[in-house]
Amino acid sequence: MNLAPAPDLAPDLALLITLDGTEPLTPRTVQAVNSLCERAEDADARGPVVLAVSGAPAPGTAPGGPLPLVNKWERALRRLERLDLPTVTLVTGDCGGVALEALLATDVRIAQPGTRLRPPAGPQGAWPGMALYRLANQLGVAAARRTVLFGTPVPAERALALGLLDELAEDPALALADLADRLGVVAGAGVVAGAGAAATAGAGEGTAIRRQLMLDATTTSFEEALGRHLAACDRVLRATTAEASS
Repeated sequence: MNLAPAPDLAPDLALLITLDGTEPLTPRTVQAVNSLCERAEDADARGPVVLAVSGAPAPGTAPGGPLPLVNKWERALRRLERLDLPTVTLVTGDCGGVALEALLATDVRIAQPGTRLRPPAGPQGAWPGMALYRLANQLGVAAARRTVLFGTPVPAERALALGLLDELAEDPALALADLADRLGVVAGAGVVAGAGAAATAGAGEGTAIRRQLMLDATTTSFEEALGRHLAACDRVLRATTAEASS
């Protein structure tokens, strides 16, 4: 697995890893994502957290690995999914295997036109990992059916229409500069070659809470969700009051 920054990204971006979807899941893959999360969880960390991904396994390649390793991988992705900083995936070329599984756990996805999202699949069909759970959760059963049951690739244009991708760009790395400014997070002069720093880092605060409320909305009753949303509102109001009085 290539862990060096992608060639179009400046080398001093601290919260960046690259994942090669053509390669199988290994302990090193799990460690790379956990290490990224550790850096992002640091109190001084500034986002966005960026994954540069590309590649997909050859058709018919058996995905997965030993079950304990798969379990560690799913836990690493869940950790990524709960970060309090915005997470962004930049996609070049086809995206499958571990690359697609990681993409589905991030907030914003930018891909090149012509990209295909290819779910992990082997001789026995689509790999029944948590990528299928996320696909069904994010798309709904009807839209995800062919991909989940038969491993049908999703072209970039359809993925954009379905909301699996957020933007198509010939140069996803260049699009990251504009995205960092829109998110209002500190990108730093080295996030993208030639990009300036954004003004503040405040937009990243509370991202994990809002993300979790959103994910829970499809499986939680209104009555059960109300308390969690009120608690989140209270947190925002307290922070606003504290900022006004400082």
